Amino acid sequence: MDKASIRREALQNLKGMTSSQRARWSQQLTERLLASAVYQSAQSLGTYLSMPHEFDTSYLIEQAQKDGKQIFIPKTYSQGRMDFVEYNPDDLVKSRFGVWEPGTYSQPVDKSVIKLVHVPGLAWNHAGFRVGYGGGFYDRYLVDYQGKTASTLAYFQVYDFEPDLFDIPVKELLIFEELF
Repeated sequence: MDKASIRREALQNLKGMTSSQRARWSQQLTERLLASAVYQSAQSLGTYLSMPHEFDTSYLIEQAQKDGKQIFIPKTYSQGRMDFVEYNPDDLVKSRFGVWEPGTYSQPVDKSVIKLVHVPGLAWNHAGFRVGYGGGFYDRYLVDYQGKTASTLAYFQVYDFEPDLFDIPVKELLIFEELF
């Protein structure tokens, strides 16, 4: 199956989940991520502000704030460029993709500041390579990123596919294995 087909199928499956299924999936995987050594050892976290059909990052952001971690979220630019900026819920705007992201007052931080990046996607293979929405933002960002990476996904987001040359694998996959 090619990436475009995987992208369509995974997106359809995600959008087919009920809100209670998504909440259970998100809460349980957040607890697993919070208990992981990769999270525990990180003083800072780069994560995304989820869309309604995605893994709900609000639980993760809330707990990371309580844990005293610095939280950074992505800001996208043209040509697939992306930076992370400090999370400020009072400075958010809707991007051209319909995603909440930092507004104009946010300043990018150096990659070395972020110790763990929580990487979104639509599908992953067992080696950690992912299929995202097709913009290549995370692959470009992660190409020279030295910190740790993790993704939270449901069992139905695991596919068998060959990565492209420019794909960057996620180092740790937390997979929700339960049937809904």
